[in-house]
Amino acid sequence: MFNSTFLKLNKIPLLMALTSVLFYASFAYDLVRTDYTKLFTLYIALFFLFYKLIQINKDNFKFLVVLAIIFRVVFLFAIPNLSQDFYRFIWDGRMIIQGFNPYLYTPESFININIFPIAQAQELYNGMGELNGSHFTNYPPIKQLVFMIAALLSGKSIIGSAIVFRIFILAADIGTLYFGKKLLERLNLPTHNIFWYLLNPLIIIELSGNLHFEGIMIFFLVWSLYLLHSGKWKRAAIVFALSISVKLIPLLLLPLFFKYFIQHHFTKSAFATSKTLRNDIINLTGFYAIVIITTLLLFTPFFSSEFINNYTKTVALWFSDFEFNASIYYIARSIGYAITGYNEIAIIGKFIPLITIISVLGFTFLRKNNGVQQLIISMLFVTTLYYFTSTTIHPWYITTLVFLSVFTNYKFPIVWSIMLVISYFAYANNYIENLWLITIEYAVVFSVFIYEVFIVPRKQKTV
Repeated sequence: MFNSTFLKLNKIPLLMALTSVLFYASFAYDLVRTDYTKLFTLYIALFFLFYKLIQINKDNFKFLVVLAIIFRVVFLFAIPNLSQDFYRFIWDGRMIIQGFNPYLYTPESFININIFPIAQAQELYNGMGELNGSHFTNYPPIKQLVFMIAALLSGKSIIGSAIVFRIFILAADIGTLYFGKKLLERLNLPTHNIFWYLLNPLIIIELSGNLHFEGIMIFFLVWSLYLLHSGKWKRAAIVFALSISVKLIPLLLLPLFFKYFIQHHFTKSAFATSKTLRNDIINLTGFYAIVIITTLLLFTPFFSSEFINNYTKTVALWFSDFEFNASIYYIARSIGYAITGYNEIAIIGKFIPLITIISVLGFTFLRKNNGVQQLIISMLFVTTLYYFTSTTIHPWYITTLVFLSVFTNYKFPIVWSIMLVISYFAYANNYIENLWLITIEYAVVFSVFIYEVFIVPRKQKTV
């Protein structure tokens, strides 16, 4: 009941919530991405309000749930203003409806010969841009399924398709709330931690606003982790495969399950050790087999030799062609320029998978991933190191780190989610990055990372 006492006690939070709604509405419907001053101001203001809302209302779970939903609904009828990717999403979905395999054709291959295979083909091509339109799609099958559903429900309306995408992303966020809360409870962590993800402006703007599908991938990931913690590893494997089939990044995390299965089921009895170890190896093999087979089955409708060639070449571009908002890579690139006078991305890019593999193996065999929380911490570090060395870091990539940090004591992903506003400056500068600003971004991020990972543990040991 909204009596006077309730209103008196909640006047400030309600005012902050209303202000946030107005700021999100301005972000959604009245922002041109080249207006960096306005973008920066709204972004920082929303982060301040986000922090204060959780700080003041961390014991009012239902209130924060309502805010998480309302803030997302604000974007329902908006056309994304910070990303063009959704035009390609619509293109792929309509291609499937027309009987085309989207992995076998580039939009450019049709437009250049004046063939328009789908409704609004020219408008979609113009929207996605020449760079996107000249490459084969690399979106996995579950994502393609959502694209297809949007095409079925709104085959001739761009805004209609965007609404369908938003409904799926909103539903996924509600699912993340449900399983995330339950997992936090099982790990004896504060349940309000889930709102460091759900109310984070980066999450709301980049997922619900700009229609990136990391939110759906994260939903399947947290569901899988919850099932794993519940001892239902076969179901967890299936759901983990669904996560991979939205975005490929969970593939990076697969090796980390090794010690979870090998050590997690050990008993204290030495007599039972050999039998338990044998069972653990069988379960581990079964988990990996289910994940791999399920993932391959989901790709089956699109499978062909040409598909494999196109898909691997497109994925490889992220290591050898694209550059944006990088950190360690930019340092390596500047060294390469100084030595050779050329951009050595093709050479440096080949070392990134190697560094990633070494870090994954290190966290697989050198850490005790024998519990879900320990497993999540390893996932956080592996993905962090991967992004630290990547050539391209779009803001929505960091949403996975923000989610994983919810189950840990680390806050550097949240700090990174704030500092990412710097990367948007390129939109106002003809896509040319200001490396001084990028330096500031990563100076802050790396400082917090080093403090939390290396300095804090030393302080705790000396206490």
